[in-house]
Amino acid sequence: MACRCPGPVNEDNARFLLLALLILLYLACGAAVFSALEQPKERLAKERWAQRLEQFGQRHNLSRAELDNFLRAYEEASVAGIRVDGTRPRWDFTGALYFVGTVVSTIGFGMTTPATVGGKVFLIFYGLIGCAATILFFNLFLERVITVIAFVLKFCHERRHRRKVVLPQNGRRPSGAGGDRGRDSLAGWKPSVYCVMLILGVAAIAVSCCASALYSAAEGWGYLDSLYFCFVAFSTIGFGDMVSSQRDSYGGQTAYRVCNFLFILTGVCCIYSLFNVISIVIKQVLNWLLRRLETPCRCPGHRHPRRNVVVPGHLRNRRDPSIETDAVNESETDGRRMSGEMISMRDFLAANKVNLAIMQKQLSEMANGHPRQPGSSSRHNGFSGGVGALGIMNNRLAETSVDR
Repeated sequence: MACRCPGPVNEDNARFLLLALLILLYLACGAAVFSALEQPKERLAKERWAQRLEQFGQRHNLSRAELDNFLRAYEEASVAGIRVDGTRPRWDFTGALYFVGTVVSTIGFGMTTPATVGGKVFLIFYGLIGCAATILFFNLFLERVITVIAFVLKFCHERRHRRKVVLPQNGRRPSGAGGDRGRDSLAGWKPSVYCVMLILGVAAIAVSCCASALYSAAEGWGYLDSLYFCFVAFSTIGFGDMVSSQRDSYGGQTAYRVCNFLFILTGVCCIYSLFNVISIVIKQVLNWLLRRLETPCRCPGHRHPRRNVVVPGHLRNRRDPSIETDAVNESETDGRRMSGEMISMRDFLAANKVNLAIMQKQLSEMANGHPRQPGSSSRHNGFSGGVGALGIMNNRLAETSVDR
């Protein structure tokens, strides 16, 4: 009886489906937790508001319809920046500068929004360019942070290695073959991605703690509330329930606004960098899960799957997840380019130039006027060019349109 083994499953598709299922499960768990925590307080607030509204209407002889119309008018005024408490003007130059900062950083607190048609139309085009430029700035910031971390860690590793290879008898370094082996081991060394994640996490926590101390003193918030605001702002979630620098005056107002700007900029960069590294760790977890879920075919003559199947080739080597600090294997790099991988820690320091992602590399090539060399490993079959997501889509179309 002929053995029928299913064909190899594309690694990218398998990882995408697994990640989608895990995200749906993550969303369901989060919704259940927040519903259990917040729904009782919401019901209590609704009951208290209904009682106060009824008491106010009876005291001033107002009908419910009149009260509702008055509250709707206040909501319309609130959209334009009118609040019950005295706050600084929302649309003077300082307030508008704070607003455009929240736009291009994608924080979007929501406490100030354009109310005119012209403002809404201008925001569409302004945000399109501003958000793209700021995301590029975050990528360039991450490149330099990873570069500094990698060089510092490699320097520390080299110092530890030199101490280990010193001979205890005469205190001299080994020469000859032993020294060559030591240099080879250093040449192939690379820092762990988990170490980089730990350093970025400590940096983000330090910035958040310092910023929380400032906000707690200047805004009158509790320290835990300040930490909550820092995470919401630095992660660009930007709920808008708590917003800094909104009062009319502060002690040392200019210094506080400068510190607020610097803390938000530094915090967003740190959290963005941390998110990118965590995403790489998540991808490694997905690869491990795919390895565990794979059932190897035992049919005679069945070949092992290639690189672009469920089991990634770089995982079969069982090497530690790390950042490549020396030359990158050309075939593995080409495989990642063809797979459309957005972030690859192994390419960060290749050829003394940090490559954060395929989108970053394509943007740089297009801006510098360096077209793709003919005869490269990827075949286009009519699909070529493009920047960022468009370039990745063209690569995928070229891949799938190859005549086999």
